[in-house]
Parts: sequence; structure tokens; C-alpha cells
Amino acid sequence: MAKVKVEMPEEFLRKLSLLGSKTDEIAGRVLEAGGEVVLAKVRSNLSSVIGSGTKYDSRSTGELERSLGLTPPLVDRDGNHNIKVGFAEPRSDGGSNAMLANIIEYGKNGQPAKPFLKPAQTSSRKACTSAMIRKLEEEVEKL
Repeated sequence: MAKVKVEMPEEFLRKLSLLGSKTDEIAGRVLEAGGEVVLAKVRSNLSSVIGSGTKYDSRSTGELERSLGLTPPLVDRDGNHNIKVGFAEPRSDGGSNAMLANIIEYGKNGQPAKPFLKPAQTSSRKACTSAMIRKLEEEVEKL
């Protein structure tokens, strides 16, 4: 049986061991950096579609846009770190912000769809990944 011994630089091993104890903390900051990029794109897309192309004047109160935000970074039951872009609930009138966003995104009878979430997801993917990589490198350098 063959045997292989690989030695890694001490500095690299030290950073890996430090990262191991701070993984949750660093993962949260990295996810927030990426989430902010996506949130900005969703907010921009939402602002551009609300009230556009309607037969009547917009009755928008701005409540849907104000309720858009990021959740804190969380760890699910499988151990995956997640952050979500979404809408706070409930509305001041008792309705659901998620329902209104769904109607805007997919339309309804007599109201055409005005997608804002899906385009934001696809167009911000590379920028989000880049922001997360930069943040991770920055955090590793601090160790």
C-alpha cells in the first residue's frame, strides 16, 4: 500500500483552524454581503414596476417597498447557512405583503405580470457571488 504525506504551510493551517471556530460568525457576514447586493437589485426592480403600465393612477402607498428586507443569517436543520430577501408581514391594513408581491410578479386576471424577483435573482447572481468572495477573503485576512 502506498503512503502519501502532504504538508501544508503553517500559516494556512492556522487560518483554517481559526476559521473552524468562527465559521458561523464569518458565514453570516459573508451572506449579509451577498444579500445586500440582491436586496438592492430587488428594491430597484420593484420600484420600477410599481405603478408602471396601469390604466389608472397608481394607488401605491410605498408600504410594500418599505417592508422589503433581509432576514438575519440562520442555520437550517441540515446545517446550511441561509439568508432570505423578503417582505415583512403583516401590512397595516391586515393584508399580506407576500400576496401583493406575488400578484405583481405573476399577475392575475386582468393584470399582467410584472416580474421583479426573478430578473433580480438572475441579474445579480455574479455580483452577489463576487461580493461574497471579497467578504470571505477580507474575513480570512483578519484572522
